[in-house]
Parts: sequence; C-alpha cells; structure tokens
Amino acid sequence: MQTGTHGRPGGRVTGTRTRGGLSSLSSTKMMHSLPLSLVYTWGSGISTPLRLPMLNTEVLQVSLGRTQKMGVTKSGRLITWEAPSVGSGEPSLPGAVEQMQPQFISRFLEGQSGVTIKSVSCGDLFTTCITDRGIIMTFGSGSNGCLGHGNLNDVTQPKIVEALLGYELVQVSCGASHVLAVTNEREVFSWGRGDNGRLGLGTQDTHTAPQQVNIPAEFEAHRVLCGVDCSMIISTQHQILACGSNRFNKLGLDKISETDEPPSCCQVEEVHIFKSVQSAPLNVEKIVYIDIGTAHSAAVTEKGQCFTFGSNQHGQLGCNSRRSSRVPYPVTGLQGITMVACGDAFTLAIGAEGEVYTWGKGARGRLGRKEEDSGIPKAVQLEESHPFTVTSVACCHGNTLLAVKPFFEEPIPK
Repeated sequence: MQTGTHGRPGGRVTGTRTRGGLSSLSSTKMMHSLPLSLVYTWGSGISTPLRLPMLNTEVLQVSLGRTQKMGVTKSGRLITWEAPSVGSGEPSLPGAVEQMQPQFISRFLEGQSGVTIKSVSCGDLFTTCITDRGIIMTFGSGSNGCLGHGNLNDVTQPKIVEALLGYELVQVSCGASHVLAVTNEREVFSWGRGDNGRLGLGTQDTHTAPQQVNIPAEFEAHRVLCGVDCSMIISTQHQILACGSNRFNKLGLDKISETDEPPSCCQVEEVHIFKSVQSAPLNVEKIVYIDIGTAHSAAVTEKGQCFTFGSNQHGQLGCNSRRSSRVPYPVTGLQGITMVACGDAFTLAIGAEGEVYTWGKGARGRLGRKEEDSGIPKAVQLEESHPFTVTSVACCHGNTLLAVKPFFEEPIPK
C-alpha cells in the first residue's frame, strides 16, 4: 500500500467554523481540536470538495463504486456514506437547475461483529473486503457472479468467499463486474464477468467462483488492479502484466520503444491471458503507483513522474490538447507525484506536499472546481487550515473520494 504524502493548507476555512491561531491555543489544545481524519467527495453535481460526516473515527482507506462510497477505519470497521434517496426533500421549483449540495449520512456497516476489516474495494454494484486474517468477504449485487459465491444471488451483508478459505488474501481489486485477488503466496485468483478476456483465463467466459490465474513462475505478484473491462498484476519487482481490452492502448500492451505511434498492424486491441506491458516507459521504468479508468490509465514512476495513456477524448491525458495517441504521455508541470486515480474521463494526481491536481472532463463537478474540461492539471482547493497527509484516494465513473489525515506541526520558536 502506498504511504500518504504531506499536504499544505489548501485554501481558507469557510463558513461559520473558526479556529484560533497557534498563539491563542496551547499545543495540546490544538492537537485535540484536529479531527482524526477527513474524507471529501466531489462529482455527480458536487463541483467543490464536500466534507463527509465522520462518526468520530479515523478512516485509513477509501473506495467507491457506481452507487456506494466506502471506507475502512483504523479500528477495522467498514463505514459507508449515503445520500438520502431522491424525492425525500422539498419539490424543486420549475426550471431550477442548481441543486443544493446533498447531505450525506454516514453509518457503520452491520454484520461485522468480531471481524476486523483491513481493506475495501468497490465494484459497480458490489463490494469486497479483506479481514486481518486474510479472509475475503463480498456483498451487494450477485450479477455476473462477481461475489464469488458460486451463484448469481445478491447478498446484503458481508459474506465469506468460501472457495478461498484455504488461502491468506493480501489485496483485492474490483472492476465494474469482475474481481482479482492476490494471496501471500503470490497466487492470483479472478472471477466475475469474462468479456474481453478481462479475467486472464484464456477465454471470455464468466465465472461465479474464484479461478486461479496462470502467471509466469518467476513473476512474483504483489498487487492486482481491475479496470472496467481489463486487469493488471504488478510484481514485487514493479513489472506489469495486463489482460482484457487494450482499446486506445490503455494497458500499454502495444510495443512502443520511442515516441512514434505503432503501425496499425502492431496495435493490440485485447488479450485473454496476462501479457507483459510493452509500451515505454512502463516496461523499463519502476512503476510505483498505477490506476486504470474507463478508457485511460495513469502511472507514477519511482522518480515521481506521471505518465498517462489511453483515450484523450476530454483531455484526460493532460497534454493540453485532445490529440489522440497510443504513446504514453509524460504529464508536464507535475513533479514528485505519489498517487494517481482515473475516473471515466478525468485524472487526479497527488503531489509530494499533498497537493491535489485534476484534469480532463469537467462536467458535473468531476474536477472538484466549477470548470468545464481542462487539458492541463490544475489544483483542487480543500478546506484545510492546517497541514495534512493524503492517505487514500479513489475515482470511479464521475466521482472522487479522498481521505486526508491532519497532523500537527510545532510552531517555530521565535
């Protein structure tokens, strides 16, 4: 798991909340006044970061799907944020377009007594989580068999994937309707929808229970990552295998050594088994963080450089144009990047000082500011009056979920 990055205050505190300066507060009081963590969301009509209610807990990791926003707390519980169902409020006036920001409600998920959750990953209509004992649990919609219970039944509360009880799972990732999981012994399992070969099993069949994936013996699987219709496995040596749809070269499977476009005969559209990425610099540099959006991806090298590849229909590659290219693009003006996340047609990056940058499609608040499409990275302002660390970020479809942890800095003696 990536470690967070330190952040500087990202804008003024607005509204009625006020904070005394360091001079008017003792150090101890200042520390006690800081929340344990904060989670922000934007998108789906929310055009500036909205602080979510926290239940006085520290959230370490977040994930979101088409319908759900989830977090894992330090104490190992699942927290979820829900907007009251549409139609529960007052009827809006005819012609009214600008909606008030929704008031999200937070609650802990039931049915978890005696279980400590370490991580969560959301698919479109379902959720997977891993316990501190390496057991995987799933719940939500059972369509496409993505819950891994051997059937298509929906499940309302977290239920153990019994087929994997003999294994210790260390990480899991959900696509829209498929799942990949990796064990402490470096084995990889996949299940759910199989179109485009996204499960890496050599077919396009759908599987309702976990299937072991064949990977080269020398490849030590460390992390797995699911896109909407594709998958990646990252090794302990930072090598990357990918399968599924490579449309627009969003997986980097085209053989590209320089900046020249590959001829059409060498463009890979999809593969049904895991193959090594072939596009420089993904196959030569150490990639320390990567994420796959709907039709594009972003990767961070060991040196903190951000590369984007795939569709550029809304400027989500960050090259200040909408030119189409299958060659990975080094995003200019960004250094010291530590994390990236990709939505449907926008990209987010976190800087070494905790800065949050977004670019690409701007409709319905995707970029966290009142702006239409942006072809270059621009900063998102968070309502923070003190330094913070970004601990986790997730983008899905048009939404973003971002967790930050405030920290206290001793005032410099005069």
